[in-house]
Amino acid sequence: MSWKFKSVLLVMMTTALACGFMHHVIPPATYNFERLHIFLFNLCSGGTLLLYFTEGHKNLSRRVLLFLLLAIAFALCTFCQWYLPAMLIPLILAALVEGVRIDHFGSRFPRALFSLREPVARKFHQAALLCLSLGLLFSSPVILNSVYFKWITLEKLQLDTFFLGFSFPVSLISMSVIFTLMKKEELRLTALLKEAAFWIINVGVIAFFLFILAGLFRSQVVIATLLFLAVAFILYLYWHKGIQLQQKAFLTSGILFLLITSVTGIAYILLSATRHYTPEFSYPLLRLHAFTALYGWNISGLAVIGRHDDFPLQLHSSTVILLHWLTVLLLCPLGYFVPVFAVLAVLAYSWLLIRILFNQGAVDERLTALEKEALELLAPAGIAAD
Repeated sequence: MSWKFKSVLLVMMTTALACGFMHHVIPPATYNFERLHIFLFNLCSGGTLLLYFTEGHKNLSRRVLLFLLLAIAFALCTFCQWYLPAMLIPLILAALVEGVRIDHFGSRFPRALFSLREPVARKFHQAALLCLSLGLLFSSPVILNSVYFKWITLEKLQLDTFFLGFSFPVSLISMSVIFTLMKKEELRLTALLKEAAFWIINVGVIAFFLFILAGLFRSQVVIATLLFLAVAFILYLYWHKGIQLQQKAFLTSGILFLLITSVTGIAYILLSATRHYTPEFSYPLLRLHAFTALYGWNISGLAVIGRHDDFPLQLHSSTVILLHWLTVLLLCPLGYFVPVFAVLAVLAYSWLLIRILFNQGAVDERLTALEKEALELLAPAGIAAD
């Protein structure tokens, strides 16, 4: 990854977090900075890193650079409520993503997703690209419906709710890396459980979204609990089967963030059915849920795929991970309500990104041989481990 690309990522990701606290400065009724908060991280940073990782080039290709520029344009158009160009841009972005997916996986129809012979790591990778392209493709009719024609009117079907879906491709590519960095030897039962985890996560998230739109309380609880169990199984599997590399510490930390995201999500659903579902209780819980998902779990995966050619990094993993947890679990939620903590959260997050993006060098020569073997597996063109 070039120094310029790292700098762009640093600026975009820091700006994304800062936009999450802009309500302290500018009233939300004037400008909806929440959209930039979501778009700059998930689509602009996460989507670009996903394509960059898939292509496997040292520098950004013209296609990925075009995606980055158009993604920023899409974010700005939705922020400024320029909806006509905002309906055109995602169609071009979807075509770019599909071009990368087809070039890498060699098929327009993702039939490999339904094959038991296809490694789960590759399934998660292709699903991430497919989810990104479909999300972009559906953006145009959703904007058309929400802003202009209102063919379908549901309380939960809001533009900002739909845009949250751009975090899912980032989650899927993180899962791909986790399954890539597991040892190959396994029982047949383990392979089947991995396959089940893939489908539970993909189908479960879609079903969960539909149940939210339909307002089906019990179904939401069941699916959310099932997703929690799937994530817990992946943590157990990765703890025992993960290759002992520096990446494992970051990814394990990320899965723990995801577990907290699942627990807070279930708690929020249960709270909504009680008399305590009031802003003073629900809003802090919702903020904690959002920050652990966006800046806890997702950043862990992006850090690994963004610097997959550079590991091991010259830093103390435990110190960086501790800073990450302090920022996401304490400073960010407090910062949403108290301005001084918002400033501290942005500063801590910026320092965290600088450490992750710009530190270099091996920390343990004993891992050199193992690193080379694992990085061959992690290389996008060579993901074959299950």
